[in-house]
Amino acid sequence: METKPVAPAAGPPTPRFRLGRQSSLAPDHVEGGGAGAAEGPAEAETNGVMRFQLMYLAHEGNAEGIRELLDGGADPNFRDSDGRTALHIAACEGHPDVVELLLQRGAEAAVEDQWGSTPLADAMHYQNHDVIKILEKHGSKLKIAPMHVNNGREVPEYEIDPNELDFTNSSNISKGTYRKATWRGIPVAVKKLDDDLIMDENKVQAFRDELDVLQLIRHPNVVQFLGAVTQSSPMMIVMEFLRKGDLRTHLNKKGALAPSYAVKFALDIARGMSYLHEHKPQAIIHRDLEPSNILRDDTGHLKVADFDLCKMLKWRRKVREEKAVTSPGNACRYVAPEVMRNEEYDTKVDVFSFALILQEMIEGCLPYHDKKNGEIEKAHISKERPPFRAPPKHYAHGLRELIEQCWSENPANRPDFRVIINRLSAIQNEIAQRNRWKVKPLKCFLSFEGMWKKDRNEGSTTRSSRSSRSNF
Repeated sequence: METKPVAPAAGPPTPRFRLGRQSSLAPDHVEGGGAGAAEGPAEAETNGVMRFQLMYLAHEGNAEGIRELLDGGADPNFRDSDGRTALHIAACEGHPDVVELLLQRGAEAAVEDQWGSTPLADAMHYQNHDVIKILEKHGSKLKIAPMHVNNGREVPEYEIDPNELDFTNSSNISKGTYRKATWRGIPVAVKKLDDDLIMDENKVQAFRDELDVLQLIRHPNVVQFLGAVTQSSPMMIVMEFLRKGDLRTHLNKKGALAPSYAVKFALDIARGMSYLHEHKPQAIIHRDLEPSNILRDDTGHLKVADFDLCKMLKWRRKVREEKAVTSPGNACRYVAPEVMRNEEYDTKVDVFSFALILQEMIEGCLPYHDKKNGEIEKAHISKERPPFRAPPKHYAHGLRELIEQCWSENPANRPDFRVIINRLSAIQNEIAQRNRWKVKPLKCFLSFEGMWKKDRNEGSTTRSSRSSRSNF
């Protein structure tokens, strides 16, 4: 009777170290598996104990115990069935002395577990700043972004290969939030979420929120979203580049604008904001509408930009900040009083900001220009508004009344942007008609003067002709 050969016994399975914090990219439920290299029973048992001790001591932060294991032959790059190393564990738990020791004894700094997470990515996820500094000192760089997906089919359609972005002649744009770059031969504006900011969950969430809004909006008076880098670090948002800069720079250079010019600009802003507020199924509140966040295109029209503080809300609902919102620089001058008071608010906060921008274009000076930033909130509490100093003719046809209604203390009394567009269009037509009547009499006078000169010249020619004939 034939006997079948018996296969050699497999070595003990490579252990999974599930104690303490796990990989920053690991799913919640992971199936076990994986087998160790073929070893003899005694050797396998010894090495298995040593490996588990290495991982456990890394978790506990026991540098002396790890040093003894490494001196006894333990492999600093041992990986469990999830591809995790002692360096991953120490980075998660925040033990800088253990991390330093493992790196000195040959641990690979850029090693990835089965989900693609590195020790640096784990340290950033758990905000272990001392460990981050050590890993970066040893040349470790973050490869995986917080929005990384494992399945290629889940990569967003807007994803841009970062190698296509050329920052050779890069320069800051506007407030410095964006940098100029070149993408596929065209200039673009790029907003980076640098590696040091990826540790800040609030910054990452704000990046996600802004991206969620940008990929939904398409309008001639809203800056155009081109794509983003989300699968590697640094993450980036890529927008169209508008070389004429922002409205703040324009106003600083031009000062007060002619009423017709100011109304034209106001209509551009109102159309962009009306599109955002009437977006469905969720309205979009800009929440940071001010001249630095409004850009000029090559045709001289304006586009609303910079959505890092925007909010999306269900139709006819209000939102409220968890803590008081602070705006840097002069941006605080345009913030609605209900936001400053940390109250519930809706789309009407943008209408308030719009009123101050429109008045500034006509007056040629900042709102509350005679007050320091710290005094603005007091002015709001006392229901104070910037004075109208420009000649009354600059506020003709109901322009002043519209501004006053838009900055009303009661948000419910402020008109929506659809109403604002209709009223501004009527004002624009009245200004144009008035200017036509100014030009028409002048043209008539010039025409009459031309005819008179022509008749006089013809008369002189006739008299000269008669005089010549009388000489014969």
